[in-house]
Amino acid sequence: MALKYRRILLKFSGEVLMGEADFGWDMKVLTQVALQVKSIRDLGIEVAIVVGGGNVFRGGQVQSKQIQRSTADQMGMMATIMNGIALRDVFESQGLSASVMSAQAVSGVTEGFSANTAQKRLAAGEVVIFAGGTGNPFFTTDTAAALRGIEVQADVVLKATKVDGIYDADPFKNPQATRYSRLSYTQVIQQNLQVMDLAAFALCRDHAMPIRVFDMLKNGAIERILQGEDEGTLVTKGEE
Repeated sequence: MALKYRRILLKFSGEVLMGEADFGWDMKVLTQVALQVKSIRDLGIEVAIVVGGGNVFRGGQVQSKQIQRSTADQMGMMATIMNGIALRDVFESQGLSASVMSAQAVSGVTEGFSANTAQKRLAAGEVVIFAGGTGNPFFTTDTAAALRGIEVQADVVLKATKVDGIYDADPFKNPQATRYSRLSYTQVIQQNLQVMDLAAFALCRDHAMPIRVFDMLKNGAIERILQGEDEGTLVTKGEE
C-alpha cells in the first residue's frame, strides 16, 4: 500500500470523547479512537496527537469579573492534560506505546514538551500526546496543533471535526451545502471559514504545513487520507 504521509499530527476536540454523554468520557469512543490510532501505527505511520478539553471544561463557563480570561484558559489547559493521560492509558491497553508531553508539566503525571525528544519517540514508534495547549492563554488547541505539528516536522495536520470537511455553508442547517475538496490558506482566511481558528491557519500557511479537515469517526476516513484519496478538505498553499 502506497502511503502519502510518514508522520501525522492528529487533532480532535475533547467533545469527541464524550460520545453521547453531556460531560466526561465515553469509554466506547476512547476505545474506538485507540483502535483507529492502532490501525494507523500498524501501517507504519508515526502519530502525534493534540486533544482539546471541552468535555471537561470550557473557559466560557467561568468568564466573569472574578475569574480572569487567562485563568479560565489555564483551567482549560489542565482539562487537556486529563484527556491526554486518559488517552495514554487507553492506548496502552490496546498495545500501543504512548506518552504525554505537556506545555504545563505536572510532576509525576506528565513531562514537559521537547521537540527533539518527541521526534525521537515518534521515530521509535511511540504515540506522543501533546497536552496543555501552547502553555499560554488566549491560544486555542487548534493553534497548539499547528505549532506542535511544525515543531515535530509532521507531514500534515489532520483536523477531525463533526463533518467530513469544509463546506460553503453549515451542512447541518443547509442540506445543499457543498464540500470543498481543496482550498488555499488565503481562501480560508479571506472567506473566514471557521473550522480552525485563523491563527492556526496563518501559522500553517507561514510554514507550508498542509491541513486536512475530516470526520474522524467516519469509517475508513483516515486510511483513505493516508492513501492520498479525496477525503475531507485539503488546505495547502494552492494557486493563490
